[in-house]
Amino acid sequence: MYSVEEMKKLANVIRYDTLKAIHVVGSGHPGGCLSAVDILTVLYFHTLRIDPNNPKWPERDRFLLSKGHAAPALFATLAHRGFFDIHELLHLRLHDGRLQATPNLKIPGADSVSGSLGQNLSIGVGYALAARMDHLDYKTFVMLGDGEMEEGQNWEAIMSASAFRLGNLIGILDNNHVQMCGTVEEILPYGCMADKFRAFGWHVVEVNGHDIAALIEVFDALPTQPDGAPTIIIADTVKGKGVSFMEGKAAWHGGSPDTEQMKQIELELGGGTL
Repeated sequence: MYSVEEMKKLANVIRYDTLKAIHVVGSGHPGGCLSAVDILTVLYFHTLRIDPNNPKWPERDRFLLSKGHAAPALFATLAHRGFFDIHELLHLRLHDGRLQATPNLKIPGADSVSGSLGQNLSIGVGYALAARMDHLDYKTFVMLGDGEMEEGQNWEAIMSASAFRLGNLIGILDNNHVQMCGTVEEILPYGCMADKFRAFGWHVVEVNGHDIAALIEVFDALPTQPDGAPTIIIADTVKGKGVSFMEGKAAWHGGSPDTEQMKQIELELGGGTL
């Protein structure tokens, strides 16, 4: 079991390794990776019932990264959790590697294919229904982006999850307020997301998505009734969290840090494994 302080340090290592992998290949989506790292760290090193030595264990909890462009952060987390060698990150997006631009089912520990936004919450509904039909008690977690909530398919899944009473389905909204071309408010404002989920019959929890201790408390307190209301955790985050020149900037939705920027990143994050 990792302590809060250990997870804080690990999260910064994962941040660095994520950015190093993006730097080596010369492309990626660093901003949305960094906003998600603390959540991923708590999930994989505290919350999820998983076994890196048995990635397809039928009773494992499922995690689906619907904001698939943040895949490098997921891959770095999976590697540190022991699903595959950390140095495989250096083959990110290369034709000879498994770790492509978005998750796929060839990657140990990955439970879905994503990339085209707005689809994985529907897949999560399917996983949650399958658990009920198979009489298994695993939970399905789906991480969504706030810009991604502009995709209409999400709202069909939100209605379905509530109608089917999928208490074993947990959505996590990485609410970093910034998408590719500007802030969410500038591009397509949608008001109070918490109120919207409540109106659709979901249990709503709001949390600072960079507060490790608070995230642990939220995940530990998840409802245990498999046929209750689905849960949405709205995590308030910062795009580019942890790197001063990336934080809150739409320009870092995509791109790659150069060699000089990597030196600054190493100073701010303390380096990593790669």
